[in-house]
Amino acid sequence: MRLLEAMIRISAILACALAALCLSAGAATAHTPPPQPVPFENKIPKALDIPYPGVMQLTVDASDTSRAIFRVKQVIPVPPTIFPTLPAVPAEPARMTLLYPEWLPGKHAPRGAIAELAGLKITAGGKPVSWKRDIVDVYAFHVDVPDGAKQITAEFQFLSALRPSEGRRVVTPELMNIQWEQVSLYPAGYFTRNIRIKPSIILPKGWTGVAAIDGARVSGNRIDYGETSYEDFIDSPMFAGRHYRKWDLGNNVTLNVWADEAKYLEAKPEHIEAHRALVDEAIALYGNRPFDRYEFLLGLTRELGGIGLEHHRSSENTRETDYFVGWDKNGHERGLLPHELIHTWNGKHRRPAGMWTPDYKTPMRTQLLWVYEGQTSYWDLVLGARSGLQSKELILGELARSAARYQVQPGRSWRSVEDTTQDPVIAARKAKPFYSHSRGEDYYVEGALTWLAADMIIRERSGGRRSLDDFAKAFFGSGRDGDWIVDTYDFDEVVATLGRIEPYDWAGFLDEKLRKPGQPAPLLGIEKGGYRLVYKDEPNAFEKEMWAESKSLDLWYSLGLRLNRSGEVTATLWDSPAFKASLVNRTKILAVNDREYNRDRLKEAITANSEGKAPIRLLVKRDGRFRTVTIDYRGGLRYPHLEPVSSEEQRLDRLLKPLR
Repeated sequence: MRLLEAMIRISAILACALAALCLSAGAATAHTPPPQPVPFENKIPKALDIPYPGVMQLTVDASDTSRAIFRVKQVIPVPPTIFPTLPAVPAEPARMTLLYPEWLPGKHAPRGAIAELAGLKITAGGKPVSWKRDIVDVYAFHVDVPDGAKQITAEFQFLSALRPSEGRRVVTPELMNIQWEQVSLYPAGYFTRNIRIKPSIILPKGWTGVAAIDGARVSGNRIDYGETSYEDFIDSPMFAGRHYRKWDLGNNVTLNVWADEAKYLEAKPEHIEAHRALVDEAIALYGNRPFDRYEFLLGLTRELGGIGLEHHRSSENTRETDYFVGWDKNGHERGLLPHELIHTWNGKHRRPAGMWTPDYKTPMRTQLLWVYEGQTSYWDLVLGARSGLQSKELILGELARSAARYQVQPGRSWRSVEDTTQDPVIAARKAKPFYSHSRGEDYYVEGALTWLAADMIIRERSGGRRSLDDFAKAFFGSGRDGDWIVDTYDFDEVVATLGRIEPYDWAGFLDEKLRKPGQPAPLLGIEKGGYRLVYKDEPNAFEKEMWAESKSLDLWYSLGLRLNRSGEVTATLWDSPAFKASLVNRTKILAVNDREYNRDRLKEAITANSEGKAPIRLLVKRDGRFRTVTIDYRGGLRYPHLEPVSSEEQRLDRLLKPLR
């Protein structure tokens, strides 16, 4: 037997050798070697921490609102020596590389609007200069600089979106949002903080524009700003418009508001007082101001594209036009300004080390977004309540909604919270067919619930003497008042600071809750806060406001779907009754139990089948095809609520009380 095995092995070896010889012979005959990869040649200078010689001059003509076109002229000094990081090529002109911003702070992903840059022309001394786009990095333009040229001039147009399919709309006949990264270039090879720029903008006549850039001089419809660093420039966007009001909130903070129509700017004194209290509560929480001044930029609009984006000395925000005039019914919308204000401490002053980059070409490493965004999402709830911008009832409703969402989320079984910090890059914030299974940017909301748990652990272990407030002040409020510098951190510093506030296995806690999949729903903070998650047949205060505004129907915790105002499915919970019946996106419900669909009729049908005596029969349409679906769901209507475990004041109640 052993001899036979040996002979088989020898035969196999000989066969392999013969096959190899045949392949070799064939290759030799064909004289065609197999392909090899073409090596990448990096022609873009590495960013160095050295001053850029000279000051760039930028003029943006933003007066063409009818076609939503920005016209840009930028004068860029030529360095005395073009970079030694690239080999000199004899008999060729010096080469300078200009970059269009790609990786943008606050967007956590490469979101540069390079597709909208058009008509690029570069001149030196009034004569055309040739340029070529990098064949690998499409955000880079290599410019052949003529001998002796002291500066080059770049001119181009930024063709902003005219309809949603083209991107976010940033210009309307009444207001606009200028993001400077869309209308400027910068030279490669330098840290952006070391590049100086002096910007100017031409607005439509009669418009008011505000940006947190110093040295503004207004002449007619033109604003000339003082010299600043390119990094601070990009971090200081502008809102401008025809209908404008501003309010002083104290502490060198201004609320600047534009609207589609002047009537939407009629704020009552108590509305402004709530915003003033927000600023006071934030400073009381953190103990300092990491800014010399701060500008809320708020557009009340149905035409401009929505945004909520943080900056060190300002924030870009849009809300519905009824923000002031419909105050009593839109409290659920008022968490945005607290969120963006908090970011001046968390995200701008203190920033994860992997998310600080020397330029807008270097990719960000976003693994600590559960601190950057997660703790910000936690404090926006707390400060919303402490300031009076939002009622305690609304905050409890939002917490209930968040906790319930994760209680039924199947995607938790395979994907950790930390992995979702890559989602801005992976998914580019697009809609997903089955969000509950694929997960999305859950580092925001589940991050907030994890920080709630951390807060309640500290309060419990310290007997109420310490809380996450102490962490916030120690970690984010460490800078000098009025300074606006960036101070980076890592995971170990987060853990060490928590440990100084309250000794505990914080590394193990955060690792388990945020870095490992298959975790239970994040209810720990709610339970330690003295509340429990329950389900009732009516929406909580937060959801009631939200769904009333959109005229939508949320059946996530019963049938497992959401419907828009016309009865079309907009989301389906994985493995829910609706999922099993293939009621997926774009399915429209036409009839319920043989009668024309309306929201109340469907809710009544769900309630009627609580004992299984009247299965729900639906006539549906999708992509021109009709079918009848019968669902024998018996759980009744279910909406999440938080209720206290006793009549006594709970830890969660104390958390939401004002500090002042």
